[in-house]
Amino acid sequence: MEFRDLKRQYQKLKPQIDTAISKVLEDANFISGSQVAELEDALAEYAGRKYCMACGNGTDALTLALMALDVGKGDAVFVPDFTFFASGETPAFAGAVPVFVDVFEDTFNMDPASLEDAILAVKKAGKFVPKVIIAVDLFGQPAEYGRITEIAKKYGLFVLEDAAQGFGGNIRGKMACSFGDISCTSFFPAKPLGCYGDGGAVFTDNGEWAALIRSYQVHGKGENKYDNVQIGINSRLDTIQAAILLEKFQAFCKYELEAVNHAAEKYTKLLKDIVSVPVVKEGYYSSWAQYSILLENEKQRDRLQAYLKEKGIPSMVYYQKPMHLQKAFDGMECACVDLGATEKICKRVLALPIHPYMEENEIEMVAEAVRQKVLYRK
Repeated sequence: MEFRDLKRQYQKLKPQIDTAISKVLEDANFISGSQVAELEDALAEYAGRKYCMACGNGTDALTLALMALDVGKGDAVFVPDFTFFASGETPAFAGAVPVFVDVFEDTFNMDPASLEDAILAVKKAGKFVPKVIIAVDLFGQPAEYGRITEIAKKYGLFVLEDAAQGFGGNIRGKMACSFGDISCTSFFPAKPLGCYGDGGAVFTDNGEWAALIRSYQVHGKGENKYDNVQIGINSRLDTIQAAILLEKFQAFCKYELEAVNHAAEKYTKLLKDIVSVPVVKEGYYSSWAQYSILLENEKQRDRLQAYLKEKGIPSMVYYQKPMHLQKAFDGMECACVDLGATEKICKRVLALPIHPYMEENEIEMVAEAVRQKVLYRK
């Protein structure tokens, strides 16, 4: 059994993907081919944004967004404590201070009350200027943007949506990648919409920021790549990856999102009386990058993971350590509020295999293994 079965997906889409790759090879248009612009247009329309800029990876997408927002030394950027390292790494790399915010135990997303407490604490201390909120759509479900946006407006902050795991999710029909002043996603292979390498994209409705990002991602180009008007980076999506994504995007929209939601619903039905299952809020729709359960404690989690491995069932711990305890952030004054929920989650969380091509009997087998270990083999 695969944790996220990209092999099964490829066999299903093999004719279309092979043809798409072959066309790029035959045309030998490997950088900035027509497929890149075609993909950008399709993604922008899907997300409901004016502009989409495809780039090298999800981390670069965050970096480019922060560059457009002019984030740097002396700025405070508010980041959930329970997330992948890149969400806090990119503001630190820009010279800002990532200030970590606690999350909800049921959705794993940013707690707006903790966010406001953190903003007030930073303002009171007076050492850094609150500038950006990075709200992460963790495990596929959008964050609580209604409350987060209200807080951002109240204190004059930008909202940067990190939808690396959330592409395809929505809140009452409004799509992920449309909630931030700038939004970002990742096309890492295991993401809800993934390519066969690294890839990412930045979304916005602001034409000035879009133009800046297009310049920054090609060495700060002006009229052409040899006219450099500012310091930038090198971050473009390869044409082959764009061609692959165009084919996978069709399947993603037609049936993959529905199928992965069916798998998640079946897991929840089978497991809700045994362990703490993830909650999808009313009016919210998840793209299920992961299906993460919570066990009673670290000991029970580790024993279950070992038992699943014995049964040939893969599982993952997302994430083992809170962001504020990462060594890389030592001495940066990143924690100013209680982060107890995150600390508890990191000791209890376990992600089970899930993907759109998972068979009913596979879901039942995983759920039964969880049941056997949790209920009868303590």
